[in-house]
Amino acid sequence: MRYLTIIILTGLLLFGGAATAVAEPHQAGVGIHYWFTLDDIDAQEDFDEDGFNWVFSYKYQNSPIGFIADLEVADQEIAGESDLVLSPQVFVIAGSFLYGGLGVGVHYTDSNFSDPFFALRAGLNMEIIEEFLYVDVNLNYRFDNWDYDAVQEDVDTDTVTLGITARIGF
Repeated sequence: MRYLTIIILTGLLLFGGAATAVAEPHQAGVGIHYWFTLDDIDAQEDFDEDGFNWVFSYKYQNSPIGFIADLEVADQEIAGESDLVLSPQVFVIAGSFLYGGLGVGVHYTDSNFSDPFFALRAGLNMEIIEEFLYVDVNLNYRFDNWDYDAVQEDVDTDTVTLGITARIGF
C-alpha cells in the first residue's frame, strides 16, 4: 500500500503538477460530503453508517504542492442521541487541476477527541470563473476509528467520502 501511494503521488507531481499553479493561492469556501462506512457496524446499534456533512474549507497553493484545511460538521446519531461532531483535518496535496494528497484529522464531540485518522484524497479542482470561483470534487479514503465515550465499544471501520466544495479565490 505504501509503495502504491508513493507511485500515485509521484505521478501526480509529474503530470498534475505540470499545469500552472492556481492563479489565486488563497481559496476559502463551503461544501458537502457524502460519507459511508465500509463495514457494517453490528456491535453498536443506533450508529449512523452513512450521511452528509457540511465542510468549511481553506486551500493554499502557490506551487504544485499545497495545503487544504477542512472542518467537517456533522449531526451524528450515537447511542440513540444526536451529537454534533466536528472533524478538523489537514491535507498536503500535489497537483493543481488533478491532485492527490495525504491527510490527518480527528473527530470531536461531547468534549472528547477521537484518535487521529489518516486519509488519502484524490480530487479535481476546476476554475469556474477565472481567478475567482473554483469547484473541487474529491474522493477521500479514511482509516478511521470511532472511540467516543457514548459508543459502547470502539468502532473500527474505514470511511469513504465523496465531496464537492465551492471556493472563492483571494
